[in-house]
Amino acid sequence: MPLVTSKELLQRAQAEGFAIGAFNANNMECVQAVIETAEEEQSPVILQVSQGAIAYAGLEFASMLVKTAAELATVPVVLHLDHGTDFLQNVRCLRAGFTSLMFDGSALRLDDNIKTTRKITEIAHSIGIPVEAELGKIPKIEDNLTPEQVEDLMADPEQAEKFIEGTECDSLAAAIGSVHGMKESIQPLNIERLDDIRRRTGVPIVLHGASGVLCTREDASAKQVKLANHEGTIEDAIKHGVSKINVATELSMAFLRGMKEAFAERPNEKDMRKVLLPGKNAVKEVVRYYIRLFGSNGKAAKNGAVSGIQASEIKYHE
Repeated sequence: MPLVTSKELLQRAQAEGFAIGAFNANNMECVQAVIETAEEEQSPVILQVSQGAIAYAGLEFASMLVKTAAELATVPVVLHLDHGTDFLQNVRCLRAGFTSLMFDGSALRLDDNIKTTRKITEIAHSIGIPVEAELGKIPKIEDNLTPEQVEDLMADPEQAEKFIEGTECDSLAAAIGSVHGMKESIQPLNIERLDDIRRRTGVPIVLHGASGVLCTREDASAKQVKLANHEGTIEDAIKHGVSKINVATELSMAFLRGMKEAFAERPNEKDMRKVLLPGKNAVKEVVRYYIRLFGSNGKAAKNGAVSGIQASEIKYHE
């Protein structure tokens, strides 16, 4: 089916209390794994092209992988830009047929972040494309921050209200405690802050860095992580209004793990496809787990297919 935009999917997820998984489109096998699992689970899905994927494959190759997969799929698929670096990159992705954009201005002063995000939303909204923006700073594991430093980088609820009013963005990647690139799911989220941001803004909230976040309270207990009264897990965050959840690191680790195991079993294998396929299958099981955790399984359609926008209809005029 044609690509769809993320706006009505996230609004529905927000209204019905589930979340849409946003999975990184790093290579053909990962794209196939996500789409095949979404089909099997009858789940809408977001495939996002990151800065790493653009640097690795180029914008054209990365986006065409997703477009081709979406055309062959029977479930709603969104092509999303992850952590767009500037105004011009968002415009290039708009021209390339993306059906969801993101501008990450978290490194800028608040007023500059608002100004640039507003420029992008004005252009994108003119052709019906939604925009995600970031507030606060979602750190990387390489930053080696203390819990107190992570908290200092979280989104401020009062600023979030001002930000939404000033930008009119469609969803907000608000820093609420997650950390990019973590290899183990042990990080709690600040649910109290999430509640305040949701109450003040009303827009769907996006969780980045989910690979490192505790999935359920049973997880926390098993890993002996004690949650404070204001803290919670992915499961809690969905109940409190998170509507889009990004997963990247765990997919990459699963892919590598599947390949390593296949190569260990057949060290003399000369057909690389026989090593890549187990990697793809490992990614499928991780995607399946998250789709079910997010509650998007069985939500591919409601009263018919979700309406979409053809990539060929998306144009930008200077």
